[in-house]
Amino acid sequence: MGPVHDLAGEPTFDPMIQIDMEMGAFVSAWKHCDYVSTYMARMISQNRSDSVRHSNLFSSAVNELLEVAFRTRHADGELACRVSRQGATDRIELTFPCVPEERQFYEEAVAQVAGSEIRERYLNSVSGDLAPNREVVLLELAIDYNATLSVEEVDGDAIKLVVDLPLEGL
Repeated sequence: MGPVHDLAGEPTFDPMIQIDMEMGAFVSAWKHCDYVSTYMARMISQNRSDSVRHSNLFSSAVNELLEVAFRTRHADGELACRVSRQGATDRIELTFPCVPEERQFYEEAVAQVAGSEIRERYLNSVSGDLAPNREVVLLELAIDYNATLSVEEVDGDAIKLVVDLPLEGL
């Protein structure tokens, strides 16, 4: 695992941990989301100023992302969750199988997260009678965790959600 960086001059993120799983195994039990998020949070939080607080916040954020991947219910392919760090920011890169229609949804949802009406969209989403959807999860990360999100296509049949979490500064 080498440093993670963007060629456009973005800061370098140093790799910390990565977990790879077959999607079939991952989607076989909902509890895998909690197990993976808790383990990763404990591993990366020990050197933060308030390691318990950081672990709790990080675990919650990663769990939400993993649940997004879980809800796709794709049994083929692999799930990869990589965490890197640059200063006060932790970067989560979640790669999972995705059909073109879902990819379009994620691209549109991430674009909405970057929009100026994000709070209004979030409040409208959570005040409805429907169960929380994948868009609400992404809006929550942006609002509650001050996260920055992007999405990348990977090999045509998968996507990578990239979430930068400045938890140390919250």
